[in-house]
Amino acid sequence: MKPYVRLAFLIVCLVLPGFISGLSGCSKEKKSAVLEFTDSEFILRQDTGHSYVIDAKGSIKNVGEVDVKNLVVTAYCRSCGEVLINGKWFISDYEKTPDQKDTISYLAVGGKEEFKFKGVAFYMDQSGRTPESLPENMEFSVESYEVVE
Repeated sequence: MKPYVRLAFLIVCLVLPGFISGLSGCSKEKKSAVLEFTDSEFILRQDTGHSYVIDAKGSIKNVGEVDVKNLVVTAYCRSCGEVLINGKWFISDYEKTPDQKDTISYLAVGGKEEFKFKGVAFYMDQSGRTPESLPENMEFSVESYEVVE
């Protein structure tokens, strides 16, 4: 009978407090921001005689109920390849470099901040032809942010 008493004691002392603290952790509502891109555009820039780059600029507005800090904004070309092929749009790396994103240190509720960065997508053509159009499926993205408590 004593082994069962010990087992019951272990359950009450060790397992039950962890279960209760887990439930109390779930009851806290995690706050998130609502951010909206405005006046945003992609810009074609000739880098060399044979290469072009797409840069980005625009504004982001905090339309939510919480202030945010360390807001990192970037953009992706979902239709671009990962391999350099003459006459085709491509991206450089999966990991964005500091030039390929912008960090906004603080954005209050209702606030609006401008951003700009380079190198969303790349184009190279040895014959020197200009790209006919920007690639499809390009989008701005919030990479990360922290909610101000």
